[in-house]
Amino acid sequence: MSETPPPPPKDPMKGFRGVLSGTLIMEAITVALALPVVNKLGGGITSATGWAVIGIAVALLVLCGLLKHAWAVPVVLVLQVALIAMAFVLPAIAIIGVLFLAAFVWFLYLRREVARRMAAGTLPSQQQQPSQNS
Repeated sequence: MSETPPPPPKDPMKGFRGVLSGTLIMEAITVALALPVVNKLGGGITSATGWAVIGIAVALLVLCGLLKHAWAVPVVLVLQVALIAMAFVLPAIAIIGVLFLAAFVWFLYLRREVARRMAAGTLPSQQQQPSQNS
């Protein structure tokens, strides 16, 4: 009879949502700071490219509060692909998408590893602490 490991006292997945949210905020700031590049090289901020960049920055900020939903992470990845797709118009914006896509893929790998270790009961917070009665 296999015994299920005890859950950790703190939910590590909450921490991952915080990391993802913080990264989304940093990305939104980075994308917004790219607007002068769009203004100079992409036909201006009032062009379709400018509105697309502004829309993606706003969507990244909105997604910060929606990460508790299962559909939010795939939407974040789609936004990264949208930034990368701008390589045909603005390569500088695409570079931002590539860098942050790499970060999100790494975070998702770490989340999978923590979930695997949590299920196996091998997280340090799931281990028995030595008794200090002696």
